[in-house]
Amino acid sequence: MTSQNTDNKGQKIAIITGASRGIGRNTALHLAKQGVDVIFTYQSKLADAESLIKEFEKLGRKATAFQLDIGKSKQFDAFVSQVQHALEAWGVERFDYLVNNAGNALYEPITSMTEAQFDDIFNVHIKGPYFLTQKLLPLINDGGRIVNISSGLTRFSNPGSSAYASAKGALEVFTRYLAREYGSRGITANVIAPGAIETDFGGGHVRNSPELKKMISDNTALGRPGLADDVGPVIASLLNPETRWVNGQRIEASGGIAL
Repeated sequence: MTSQNTDNKGQKIAIITGASRGIGRNTALHLAKQGVDVIFTYQSKLADAESLIKEFEKLGRKATAFQLDIGKSKQFDAFVSQVQHALEAWGVERFDYLVNNAGNALYEPITSMTEAQFDDIFNVHIKGPYFLTQKLLPLINDGGRIVNISSGLTRFSNPGSSAYASAKGALEVFTRYLAREYGSRGITANVIAPGAIETDFGGGHVRNSPELKKMISDNTALGRPGLADDVGPVIASLLNPETRWVNGQRIEASGGIAL
């Protein structure tokens, strides 16, 4: 599924996983306003993906969407082939920016965590980004940018988030190694760590609970939970040429939670 505008001469291209909703969608739209075309993935919400493509068309930019379950690495070869065909259709061979955003939530205490739950979270939040990035690196232009999405939960602890936060912690370490190993190509790699955000992530866990929202507000310097539009612009800014000297860093976009 793709938009119809085919003139891509001189334009930058981003790949964003999980961009049909929430932070990923907001990031994609901010990039579109900066003149960036986007290839993005969605897991199951085709209507959401189609509506994002229409928004790109209104902005005069191109977007292509492919279904992908980031927790199933056996799908990656087929996805990379789809990316290559999409790039060829746009008259290029490589892309510029990769945002590993797709994820899921798990709220489970250590005492009741199952191996299946643990494996699922690690497949989605570290194994998936690790091997998808590995397979896409040959297609990223020298001087490209990688942004991995982590969580404020790697800095502070919230009971029930041990597996999720541990996987995100591994993602942060992986990001530093990406920055070190691919600096010779001028590729930067950084982490954005959102705090509590009102989206439908985790079934709207933050958005739909007045009690949780009050607790977050009371513990956040700016006095409220975050919104997708608080984080998307930060991610987009790290893909901007002006931030080329930021590399191997964890940047928390949380409004000052748990300071």
